[in-house]
Amino acid sequence: MIERSQFLLPLKTVKFGNENVASLSEEYFQNNTLRPILKLQNDLLLAVFKNYAIKQKNTFFALSPDKKEKYIENAIQKDLKFRNALKGMIIGLFSLEEYSDYTKNSSNLNKRMMTMLIERLKSQIQILTIE
Repeated sequence: MIERSQFLLPLKTVKFGNENVASLSEEYFQNNTLRPILKLQNDLLLAVFKNYAIKQKNTFFALSPDKKEKYIENAIQKDLKFRNALKGMIIGLFSLEEYSDYTKNSSNLNKRMMTMLIERLKSQIQILTIE
């Protein structure tokens, strides 16, 4: 049976940013773990957000683009159950080594993770429509 780390590594082949000793460990983790996972999970994260918006009485879909951006921010920042579900979808694709690195500074990495996720969703507002 293939080891978890060996299975997950090829899924995250896209690397972002420069790899150098001067890079902060958080920045390195962001560019080499979080960004590839967010890219890989993009379609799922969009579907999960759409489902969340539908379950919240569809108010999101009638909003102006500016208000949709605020809605996305508020949903992820204030709805802890939803935020934790999203976080789980990302953390679930960490290798054991990445999880070990994550636990050393989870608070700051969680902030980076959620900021990146919010920006990713906001940049795709036009896709977030009811079919």
